[in-house]
Amino acid sequence: MPEQQSPAPATSPAFLPLAEVDPPIALTPLDGRYRGQVAPLVDHLSEAALNRSRIVAETEWVIHLLDSGAIPGLRTLTDAERALLRAIPAEFGAEGIAEHAEIERETVHDVKAVEYYIKRRLAGTSLEPLAEIVHIYCTSEDINNLSYALMIRGAVHDVWLPAMTELVDDLEALARASAEVPMLSRTHGQPATPTTLGKEMAVFVHRLRRQLRRIAGDEVLGKINGATGTYAAHAVSVPTTDWQEVSRTFVEHLGLTWNPLTTQIESHDWQAEIYADVARAGRILHNLATDMWTYISLGYFRQRLSAQGGTGSSTMPHKVNPIRFENAEANLEISGALLDVLSQTLVTSRLQRDLTDSTTQRNVAPALGHSLLAISNLRRGLAGLDVDADAMAADLDANWEVLGEAVQSVMRTLGVQGVEGLDNPYERLKELTRGHRVDGEGMRAFIRDLHLPEAEEQRLLALSPATYIGYGPQLVEHLSEDA
Repeated sequence: MPEQQSPAPATSPAFLPLAEVDPPIALTPLDGRYRGQVAPLVDHLSEAALNRSRIVAETEWVIHLLDSGAIPGLRTLTDAERALLRAIPAEFGAEGIAEHAEIERETVHDVKAVEYYIKRRLAGTSLEPLAEIVHIYCTSEDINNLSYALMIRGAVHDVWLPAMTELVDDLEALARASAEVPMLSRTHGQPATPTTLGKEMAVFVHRLRRQLRRIAGDEVLGKINGATGTYAAHAVSVPTTDWQEVSRTFVEHLGLTWNPLTTQIESHDWQAEIYADVARAGRILHNLATDMWTYISLGYFRQRLSAQGGTGSSTMPHKVNPIRFENAEANLEISGALLDVLSQTLVTSRLQRDLTDSTTQRNVAPALGHSLLAISNLRRGLAGLDVDADAMAADLDANWEVLGEAVQSVMRTLGVQGVEGLDNPYERLKELTRGHRVDGEGMRAFIRDLHLPEAEEQRLLALSPATYIGYGPQLVEHLSEDA
């Protein structure tokens, strides 16, 4: 009887169009599944945040021009007028976002829509006669570069750095708590000279703190100098004003570093520097994630299911999967790739201007979003671990051959000091240990047969893999210098 086969599936299933579901369904996991963990970035890196920053740049430019007397014959502002201008970005919410979108549909230009949005709010006020000062002498990139500078500085300093600092603090707490817990090292994946768990965690803390200091100190640059960076419109309109000084003081008023030499765009080199630093920090975190995954697989940590995930394996009840570290690993790879693309792309602009940076910069949010998500998962992963010192002790006790380094080092030291009978120390220990398992009794018997001076013999006989940890516990104290 021929085997019965299932009918082939339809090539075009009649699914409901999900794109038409209301409220809209998120396209990316950052705006869907993981929204809660990355939501703080919405205030800094969303399209709405970009337009709010543009409003800040435009209104502060008006204030700066009038209060500095850059345009002769115009009065300075009253306190109420300054407050009116600064209230425009402060009150930019759902209604303002919708109104700006409506204006942009007419202008087909997002920055011009911001200009018209501000002017609408000046209508009927004492500033209406001065409304044409909004966006005066500005090319779109004067506003955009300052807006992105404010946004990225806020995202990095107000969201990413605090989250990263909390993670490093968590890791430091683990390092200090386990500073004296001996652990077998593995170089090239093979048993090696013991260390302590705390010292290994401290290495990551030290590496990450260095990156945090770099990122916190990265410059954020800005410019406002016209269509091709020459102040041409400024100089021809008001030749008596020192427009470079006006530009410098305005950019510094926004808390940014002034860039005096640009084309139409600010060159974005500072962005590339920050993204490279954040990507490097992410790669250190990736190293942490893979190491923690490995320590868990070795049994050095016990996972609490409540912290790691509610189910574990869907079919094997005994398993608690290290999903937080795996999730972090994947998100750091995505983030690093995006940050690398941003760094490579943004430093190039054809001649005086092209628009590749406009599209590229809109992807800063997912680049930092995946990094922030990874940080969240690493913190949750670390919080759900318990150190299993007994498992580490058993591993050490099964690898007495790692004392071969200690014994041959003592033999070498005594040999060069003139003690006889200690020739070929490396080769003799290699013969004893390479490819062989050596237990405590075997190692002690070898030491006794060397007929070492009494002090050295007793020191080596008292040694075990668990005590052969050098300055491991004390090295953790270097973290006090990093704080």
